[in-house]
Amino acid sequence: MMTPRSFFISLYFLLFTALSFGQEVYVNVQNTSIYEFIDELANCQIISLNSVIKPYSRVFIAEILNDASKNTTKLNKRQRDELAFYLKDYSKELPGFQTTDYLGKNFISKRKVPFKKRIDLFYYKDSLFTFTLNPILGLSYYKNENGTNYHRWNGAEAYATVGKHWGFYASLRDNHESELFAEKEYLTQQTGGSFKGDGKGGGDYEEMKGGITYSWSWGSVGLVKDNITWGNNYHGANIISDRAPSFPFLKFHAKPVKWFELNYIHGWLSSLVIDSSRTYNYGSGANTGTRIVYRDKYIAANMLTFTPFKKLDISFGNSIIYSDIGINLGYLIPIMFFKAIDHSQNGLNDYAGQNAQMFFDISSRQINHLHLYSSLFIDEINLHNMWNKAKETNFISFKGGFALSDFPLQNVTLIAEYTHTNPITYKHNVPTTTYETDLFNMGNYLRDNAEEYYYALQYKPIRGLQIELSYLNAMKGPDYPYIKTGNVTNVLGLPFLSVIEWSEKNISCKVSHEVFNDIFVFASFSNSFIMDIQKIYEPEYFLGNTNTINVGMNWGY
Repeated sequence: MMTPRSFFISLYFLLFTALSFGQEVYVNVQNTSIYEFIDELANCQIISLNSVIKPYSRVFIAEILNDASKNTTKLNKRQRDELAFYLKDYSKELPGFQTTDYLGKNFISKRKVPFKKRIDLFYYKDSLFTFTLNPILGLSYYKNENGTNYHRWNGAEAYATVGKHWGFYASLRDNHESELFAEKEYLTQQTGGSFKGDGKGGGDYEEMKGGITYSWSWGSVGLVKDNITWGNNYHGANIISDRAPSFPFLKFHAKPVKWFELNYIHGWLSSLVIDSSRTYNYGSGANTGTRIVYRDKYIAANMLTFTPFKKLDISFGNSIIYSDIGINLGYLIPIMFFKAIDHSQNGLNDYAGQNAQMFFDISSRQINHLHLYSSLFIDEINLHNMWNKAKETNFISFKGGFALSDFPLQNVTLIAEYTHTNPITYKHNVPTTTYETDLFNMGNYLRDNAEEYYYALQYKPIRGLQIELSYLNAMKGPDYPYIKTGNVTNVLGLPFLSVIEWSEKNISCKVSHEVFNDIFVFASFSNSFIMDIQKIYEPEYFLGNTNTINVGMNWGY
């Protein structure tokens, strides 16, 4: 008998095996250099871009760069150099691209190429199959008044395409930190993981990402394990961020016309909530133990984007975190309003129901050089008591800002961004339906009851070199618990930032250079003052007034 899981996996792939075009392999969202360049091209109206959903695929980036290559008269010298540099890599995805293949010591096939190919550890291409393999290596070294620390990582990444439709990719890296900087309690943008402590304050963790996708002319489906970000931002998304570890999900993307786009995921989250009915003791004698089984936890989310005018994208969507009912077929329908399904199936009973959210995002690049954007995450809102400070339950997170690129000065981008998140946002009283995976919040890295001001000035004098000066002022108030007894909760009218329990003021200067494709060297200096009354939000290494130097290099991500 077919289970619900096998049913919808078969459905998604069988539906589209007769359709066609293009392969999708996703580019790590932490590969900021290519994402920043694409954003700059969009801000300068060289290309059109819907930037609400990331990561982008390699073929999407290739098409963007190809479009930009048709408008080189609008680019300055540094931008033309950047374009040629990235085309060494992404032009491999363009139709008709060929390169010189080295197949053994004695055979070299010489063919004309439109672009010089980047250096790969191994690359192969024929009329049906392409394959690329590269190493992942990196070291980041920190020094301040509290001593020295380091983070090193190593591994490999590979991607392949078969025919015109199938894409495959995988990335595995092993990480070691001398002091753990990304624990789930910490207020940092560094992606978390399942850490194995070394007893000295440091530890190890692994990251495995990858997927298989099938694409056609107006859409794609995929089975993927990766980090995603939803919501326009330059300093941490507030709808879905990459702060939490990656999780596996089914994805569906459709863009049948220029003015409409749909993105949908159904993901398997990690609840870390023990299922006592399925947990059991095993063995006898010396070999005994307890087999722990966690409760299942899922997310379904969609984002619909409309483009009523050129360079204006209006997006809205919703999500639901659900558990204890198996896979719900209603949540597998990409265009659904999930909260209504929950109400119809659980009779408006809060203890039987699931945890739903809504979100909105507006992005405008209608003024040349200027990107205006805002995003809104709604966890709960009561319109009747919205303006009643004693009874309001406005659990929302708002982000807004702008980026001004190449005006009035070429190769300079100015960024200003504000984030405001009310108390209880992202929280839930039922532990299996929280907006978390592996106990890491999936929303903004500051979580609830927090505020942030972020400013940055980026200067790129030559290809691959970026100098960034930034200022951050962030605050977090009391971490109110979400307690519900019967129909009574403790969350009415909670004050915003009544007490500052954590704060950070940071002035930073960072220099990075992409020497070759995906090979970076970087250095930064930051002066920061961080206060943490509860001693839970920040590693001791960064507490107080510190001057931190960070240097390093990386090959791949």
